[in-house]
Amino acid sequence: MQNSKEPKIYALSRHNTAMRFKDRAEAGRLLAEALGKYESEDVVVFALPRGGVVLGNVVANYLHAPLDLLITRKIGYPGNEECAVCAVAEEGDMICDSSASRLDQEWLRAQAEKEMLEAKRRRQVYLAGRGSAPVENKVAIIVDDGVATGLTILLAIMVLKNRHPKKIVVAVPVSSPDAAARIRTEADELVALDVPQYFMAVGEHYEQFPQLSDEDVIRYMNQQRT
Repeated sequence: MQNSKEPKIYALSRHNTAMRFKDRAEAGRLLAEALGKYESEDVVVFALPRGGVVLGNVVANYLHAPLDLLITRKIGYPGNEECAVCAVAEEGDMICDSSASRLDQEWLRAQAEKEMLEAKRRRQVYLAGRGSAPVENKVAIIVDDGVATGLTILLAIMVLKNRHPKKIVVAVPVSSPDAAARIRTEADELVALDVPQYFMAVGEHYEQFPQLSDEDVIRYMNQQRT
């Protein structure tokens, strides 16, 4: 894939009052409508589990596209696990922010191994051995329920580039400004419904933001096979 032109970002608002979604399903419907121009394209939708699978299911159905998973796992700071310092993929690919160099490297390697194994477990459980959807020369749309640091999506983009899609689009309901700027440098397009100036956490932009279980993900993936 060649980034031959300046990536674009589409955001419905960039103001101090952030959008608020009822739940992931509503956010998925709004996101699907924003991606409507891709209905006539050869598309594969890639969701980041767990939360992104709800939105990915809606988007894939709307675009009549297959749904697959990109499983990247964040590594949180010691004592602040919600704030990502690195992200690791199933085969060991990893991306970190600059502060990772100040952490104990043995600890970091152990955490990377742990999260890599969890990523492999999730693929087996969620997809039951099903192979990855072919994406070469197709439009790849990466979907998640929101972006804070952006590390897991940035790693997902890196992994997808090795599979040679025609175009990589990142689609999210909400993103922090810093993450949006970083994603724009790596993806061909960022479709974000909201990039609020003041961003604290993804969950604050939802009225209902429950944790999903493995069983929830399996149910959504099974809906794609029927």
